Amino acid sequence: MRTALKCFIGLGSCIALATTLAIAADAPAKPKQDKYSLKVPGGLSFSEFKGYESWQMVSASHNPKSIAVVLGNPTMIKAFEAGIPANGKPVPDGAMMAKMHYAPKKNQFFPDATVPDQQRDVDFMVKDSKRFADSGGWGYAVFKYDPTTKTFTPGTTADQPPQANDAKCGFACHTIVKNNDYVFTEYQHR
Repeated sequence: MRTALKCFIGLGSCIALATTLAIAADAPAKPKQDKYSLKVPGGLSFSEFKGYESWQMVSASHNPKSIAVVLGNPTMIKAFEAGIPANGKPVPDGAMMAKMHYAPKKNQFFPDATVPDQQRDVDFMVKDSKRFADSGGWGYAVFKYDPTTKTFTPGTTADQPPQANDAKCGFACHTIVKNNDYVFTEYQHR
């Protein structure tokens, strides 16, 4: 009788454990962040750049602290292909760029190569000469990325470079390329 009771208790414990694990497995996961719901206070929203992940690459750059990949929407790519802004013509309204910054790391298979590691942020620019007349026709936004939580947050004045939380946050930096319609990035031959 004792053996049967021990088996019955052991079986009951296994059923309880299995039920607990099944319930835990079916528990709703923490909802994934909807990055497109974010907005820089007083500035641009992430949703204005929906689909940027599939835009064409414009350029890449790196320094010891960061690798940057610059993407352009179709309007920006057509402008670059037409020689803008190097030809002195303004970038057309509707042109957009996204720049993603990554921490650098050595490629595990080719140690002489440096490749992107974890994403740090994404910067956005949009040309809208009416909406952003007081910042050279461009609006800017920065969203920091936290790889631990896999979430974005708007940049702040504590960031490097500081972000003033409005659509003009990048204007001061871009004034040195005013003659290039405030665009640093050079479009390379394909």
